[in-house]
Amino acid sequence: MLKEFKEFAMRGNVLDMAIGVIIGGAFGKIVSSLVSDVLMPPIGLLMGKVDFSSLFLNLSGTPQPSLTAAKAAGTPTINYGVFLQATFDFIIIAFVLFMFVKQVNRFKQEAPSAPPAGPTNEEKLLMEIRDALKGRH
Repeated sequence: MLKEFKEFAMRGNVLDMAIGVIIGGAFGKIVSSLVSDVLMPPIGLLMGKVDFSSLFLNLSGTPQPSLTAAKAAGTPTINYGVFLQATFDFIIIAFVLFMFVKQVNRFKQEAPSAPPAGPTNEEKLLMEIRDALKGRH
């Protein structure tokens, strides 16, 4: 059973998938940072100095000054700002992957096909025999 598992785990597809998942996780962190640290602050500034990650709806009757304070107090909240942040992350990741796949497909299509190979020596000999037999009739 251990041998079968080793064969399964060492197949190319499984290793490729594992590498893709690891790189995808790291890429996700980069994109999350891009969205939360680079893109969202100017958008929030344009919208009246709004920090999207701190937007929440307090479900208790007790006022809370911030999302952090509400979480610390155990107040039930709907964290729609965090949801917006995750949505922006997804949209950017999906767009970058779309552009990447589009470029890969373009390179695949642009690859020049090899010119057809000429006839092999065997094929040439067979053509000569064919032509000689045609001449006999």
